[in-house]
Amino acid sequence: MQSQDKYRIALLSAYAIAIHSFESMLPTPIPWLRLGVANIITLATLVLYGFRAAMMVTLIRVILSSIFIGTFLGPGFIMSFGGGVTSTFAMGIAFSIFPRLFGPVGLSLIGALFHNISQLFLAYILFVQKIEPILIVSPILILLGTITGIVNGVIAGMLIKNIPKEKQSRS
Repeated sequence: MQSQDKYRIALLSAYAIAIHSFESMLPTPIPWLRLGVANIITLATLVLYGFRAAMMVTLIRVILSSIFIGTFLGPGFIMSFGGGVTSTFAMGIAFSIFPRLFGPVGLSLIGALFHNISQLFLAYILFVQKIEPILIVSPILILLGTITGIVNGVIAGMLIKNIPKEKQSRS
């Protein structure tokens, strides 16, 4: 990995951590519900610089953010880690197999869906261990994930279009 790539990943990770930290300070109607705005950085990284860079940004963001806010290795970390890795992996697969089929909004929707499914699965396995509560909350979570996935995808698309072409290099 070249030093320019390391610098790029560090800078994008810092942006994602800052956005995640700001988002965690916002009040929400449901304590665990977040908009996932930091995923805009992951999505832009995937499209501009490739899967490896996007996964590194996700891992750095989740691990360092959880250390900073004091949730490292706790339930919040496990849920965030599982959702982040799963969604980045799903977006990466979709983008590598169908690079022209899915734009930023489509990839964001894939990421949101897999993030939510992963978190519902983890909540079931680790905490709830009953299917009824998961089935009750699933439609709400997936609906909200769809809405935020669209918004985040549109914002990521604008970000991708506004990064100068000479600074883009997919790896």
